[in-house]
Amino acid sequence: MGENVQHSREQKRGIFITVAVMVLFMLAVLAGFLHKMGQPRVITDSELRANGAIKLERPRILDEFELLADTGDVFKTTQMTGRWTLVFFGFTHCPDVCPTTLATLSSFYQTLDEDTRKDTEILLVSVDPQRDQPQQLHDYVRYFNPQFSAVTGEFLNLKRFANQLNVPFSKVPLEDGNYTVDHGSQVVLINPRGHYHGFFKAPLDPAKMKLTYRSMRATFNG
Repeated sequence: MGENVQHSREQKRGIFITVAVMVLFMLAVLAGFLHKMGQPRVITDSELRANGAIKLERPRILDEFELLADTGDVFKTTQMTGRWTLVFFGFTHCPDVCPTTLATLSSFYQTLDEDTRKDTEILLVSVDPQRDQPQQLHDYVRYFNPQFSAVTGEFLNLKRFANQLNVPFSKVPLEDGNYTVDHGSQVVLINPRGHYHGFFKAPLDPAKMKLTYRSMRATFNG
């Protein structure tokens, strides 16, 4: 009788251990699967292009230019180090492209996980320094997202900076005596070294931007 009881206890303990091991194994598999699901999917350069992003074969080192931040402080382009920066050239009187782009960038920004957002900067560069004063720029970009920032500066510095990023812009007189500014609609990507890394083509799509941005981050050798 005693031997049977002891044998029964050993069987139960063996079953318990077996079940426990199986549960732990399943949890480990599930954890690995969830971790993998959360990792950025690395895609090829051709897939990047198909999703509206172009990565330079070799990131371009930029010259230093002194601009004016929306806080009124001096902003040097060399400050764009230590984090990823998405740069869009526009101006506050822009009737359509600029507000649409900034709204899309806000949607894209909000899809990012918290850690990615922490080292992602969205920067508007105003190509209309005559009308866009720091406080106006400050209020304008933060209307779209309180984490966004903006800069402007002397026309020559703006032009040189834009040329290095292959973004054209030009002042266009209007019949009523006012003017507008034609400018490129791409969003430029600056890597944590402060180098021109690539760009996103218009029209922008938040989901595609997230896919391509996370892939370019994952393949960056910082």
